[in-house]
Amino acid sequence: MLIGIVSFLVGAALTFVIKGRVNSRRAEEAEEEAEKIIRDARLRSENLLMEANVEAKDRLIKMKSEFDAETNETRMELKALDKRFNQKSEKLDRRQDQVEKLEKELAQREKQIDRDSEKLSESQVEYDGLISEQKRELEKISGMTSEEAKGLLLTAMENDARHDGAKLIKRITSEARESADKEAKKIIATAIQRYAGDFVAERTVSVVPLPNDEMKGRIIGREGRNIRALEAATGIDLIIDDTPEAVILSGFNPVRREVARLSLAKLISDGRIHPARIEEVVKTVEKEVDQTIKEAGDQAAFDLGVHGICNELIAILGRLKFRTSYAQNVLQHSVEVGFLCGVMAAELGLNVKLAKRMGLLHDIGKAVDHEVEGPHATIGANLAKKFGENPKIVQGIAAHHEDVAPESVYDLLVQAADSLSGARPGARKELLENYVKRLDDLEKIANSYKGVANSYAIQAGRELRVIVEGDVVRDEDAVVMSLDIAKQIEESLTFPGQIRVTVIRETRAVGYANK
Repeated sequence: MLIGIVSFLVGAALTFVIKGRVNSRRAEEAEEEAEKIIRDARLRSENLLMEANVEAKDRLIKMKSEFDAETNETRMELKALDKRFNQKSEKLDRRQDQVEKLEKELAQREKQIDRDSEKLSESQVEYDGLISEQKRELEKISGMTSEEAKGLLLTAMENDARHDGAKLIKRITSEARESADKEAKKIIATAIQRYAGDFVAERTVSVVPLPNDEMKGRIIGREGRNIRALEAATGIDLIIDDTPEAVILSGFNPVRREVARLSLAKLISDGRIHPARIEEVVKTVEKEVDQTIKEAGDQAAFDLGVHGICNELIAILGRLKFRTSYAQNVLQHSVEVGFLCGVMAAELGLNVKLAKRMGLLHDIGKAVDHEVEGPHATIGANLAKKFGENPKIVQGIAAHHEDVAPESVYDLLVQAADSLSGARPGARKELLENYVKRLDDLEKIANSYKGVANSYAIQAGRELRVIVEGDVVRDEDAVVMSLDIAKQIEESLTFPGQIRVTVIRETRAVGYANK
């Protein structure tokens, strides 16, 4: 037992001694590790401090060099500015000297001018006195006052100028005819021969035939409700009078008139005529007419080989199918003008496509001239410009009736083709009253001129022959008179095609033999 206790105590003592030694060794190692860490930290801090010092020095050196460079550059600029300032200062000094010199010269010239002005005034007074004295002497010698002599001289000069001008006009006209007449006839003849257009066979229909007079009552309806519904739906007035088996349609818009005609024809054939049915039929017919208009415009452009026209402009062009001018269908006329323009442009070596397009669109304003105020040429030009057409085409449309002055040969081609299309036999018709009145107006215009003996409108009013008195009108005056009469006709009359004015002057000697 004692031995066991002793053994336990010895073992515990040995264990305590061993643990103490181990703990002291660990403490030493920890202290060494801490010292090592401290040394490393000090070394790193010293290195960081050194790097910071080096970087700070580098930045300082860099900033100093940049500052020196900027300073040098600023110095150079200041030196340059100073040099320029000195140069400008020298120039200003020189200019100042020049200005002072010029001022002295101007002062001397002003003095000289004043002296010359005084001398001139004295000379003017002396000159006026001499002129007055000479006038008095001339008036005594001639027996006329100065105003009378001046008027006589001006009259003589005016007569001479008119005579010389008439001779010049006659010579220029003769030379132009000789050089251009042959070629113009060739081009026009070629264009006419190559176009084989139909004669006018259609007019705007304004009368709808009825199967019997009983249908008039059905169209009118109870208390007039059917006719009011039809007029409200179409915008066209229906005139039901004593004309047997017919209804007259009245309205300025040709498209609406066509819608009304077709609608009424459908209602008559269908037999059901009441307000609801009328509105249904009118809507259906409007769609059909719109489609017909579009197809007519496309067909006209296709026939001429003109492409790229705006759809809205094509639709407006198609409306010309229902528009007539002197009973000539305007769409057919436009196609014809486009063809003639193309042929003449080809003969002259010009742009054929541009000429055809200009001719096709030249009367586009007539499609809406009942809706828009102004000449149809101006309306058409505005439409073409609105839908992006070439400025040359816009100008050609505006100038085809000389509402504006022609600017190119294309404008003249459209004018010529328009006249050819309207002037060919059978192309246009007009009322007898208008025809007779136009012939009478032509002769009145010619007879209003001094020296006219007789005047005759011949060839259906396409030529006006004016016979003048030989002892009153000279050959040169006859040329001027023909131009004046033609100009007055253009300004005062409306007519299709072209009117030729021919002034005839002749001297007749009559003798009698008696036995």
